[in-house]
Amino acid sequence: MPEGDTVWQAARRLHDALAGTVLTRSDLRVPRFATADLTGRAVLDVTARGKHLLTRIEGGLTLHSHLRMDGSWKVYGHGQRWSGGPGHQIRAILGNTDRTAVGYRLPVLELLRTTDEHRAVGHLGPDLLGPDWDPDRALANVLQDPARELGEALLDQRNLAGIGNVYKSELCFLLGVTPWLPAGDLPPDRATKLPALAKKLLEANRDRPIRSTTGRRGQDLFVYGRAPRPCLRCRTSIRVADQGDGSRERPTYWCPTCQPGPAPASARRSHTN
Repeated sequence: MPEGDTVWQAARRLHDALAGTVLTRSDLRVPRFATADLTGRAVLDVTARGKHLLTRIEGGLTLHSHLRMDGSWKVYGHGQRWSGGPGHQIRAILGNTDRTAVGYRLPVLELLRTTDEHRAVGHLGPDLLGPDWDPDRALANVLQDPARELGEALLDQRNLAGIGNVYKSELCFLLGVTPWLPAGDLPPDRATKLPALAKKLLEANRDRPIRSTTGRRGQDLFVYGRAPRPCLRCRTSIRVADQGDGSRERPTYWCPTCQPGPAPASARRSHTN
């Protein structure tokens, strides 16, 4: 599931493959930009901003993409078989003489002026893995609506950029509170730990092929995806319930013993995605 750490990894792979080279192949398979031709232009850099990817190209252009739930960028060597999915799922191709980057199932793909990047990412809060990280501002953003459920506040990229559903569940577990706790009820000592802990989790995983929050080999996550298995700390069965409104509902995992507090009546011991 793409979150700030995996998007950061994707940016690094794309940067290593394309930055400093001239594009010899360009194909944007979305109607609005289907006629755009970037061949002959050099790729300047590829940068992650929260869950967004910004590929900056010579001539003041930026290709903005977002992976959402199942999008991906794959990099292939010359002559290597593409294996990221069927051809009809390809949304973008950028290539040079040695490498080709292929974007699969990209729900967001747009070409804009680099000076207009704020249109795509200007709404984001401080980036946990970016140079604009500001822990005080991030915490103030999370707490600005005291009645809002903490899990929802953490997912709001306008508060802080990079946390997705996995880190939301894991961070609440490590803080010892349920994701349904009103943000304003977060004990002050735990609130002060929140920004540093969130940053630590993403930084620890941005260079790992398999995400881990536990430090235990073979037991990578404390709660996410583990219902109804026993909690790694207390052996209580992990629970799961949807959090959010309508189409934005996400399966949310927690331990009712290690994370006492408000929880929905619809809590289940297992969940089928």
